[in-house]
Amino acid sequence: MSFDPQSFRSALAFDGARPNLFEVRLNFPDFVALEGDRAGSGDNAGGAEQFTFMCKSASIPAQTVASIPVAYQGRNIQVAGNRTFAPWSVTVINDEDFTLRNKFEIWNNALNGHRSNIRERRTAQNTNLYGSTAHVIQLSKEGSPLRSYKFIGMWPTEVAAIPLDWGSNDTLEQFDITFAYQWWETELGTSDGTGGEIPSRNVDIV
Repeated sequence: MSFDPQSFRSALAFDGARPNLFEVRLNFPDFVALEGDRAGSGDNAGGAEQFTFMCKSASIPAQTVASIPVAYQGRNIQVAGNRTFAPWSVTVINDEDFTLRNKFEIWNNALNGHRSNIRERRTAQNTNLYGSTAHVIQLSKEGSPLRSYKFIGMWPTEVAAIPLDWGSNDTLEQFDITFAYQWWETELGTSDGTGGEIPSRNVDIV
């Protein structure tokens, strides 16, 4: 194929999707929202709206199906195996009120206490009590949703460290959260770029 910038421009629908146009929406489990508020966060919405504003980076999840090599006369034939879901991570800006940091620490600590080495009773039965749902939404340049991915039964496996340094000037603190989850689903997707209805910020708890 000869060099043809006009054809390339025509093939690039809507000038391409932009990685900085997205939202992440997450509801904390009820016990996390309530305890965080009692701890003085003052966040009556349970942290969901603040999280949407403070989540500065995320990713569209990967799809992975393992391959199983089956030997046949000296050559391996590849057949489809089982699906796996890799951990999913986001980066969150830290405010001076530590509202979101506090909620994630409460959530993670309830799964296995720092000192007690036991799981709290309110989370002990199954993932329905400590798992939540989240949405990562790709937005168009007009602000409409192009595609939404929903994570089912997710919970934080790691609340990462916040580096402190006297030489870190003109920057904001941030920290990473790594989640495990049961699976993810695609909710939205259009071919014309018009998108559809954005899932509510008050997403249901699994």
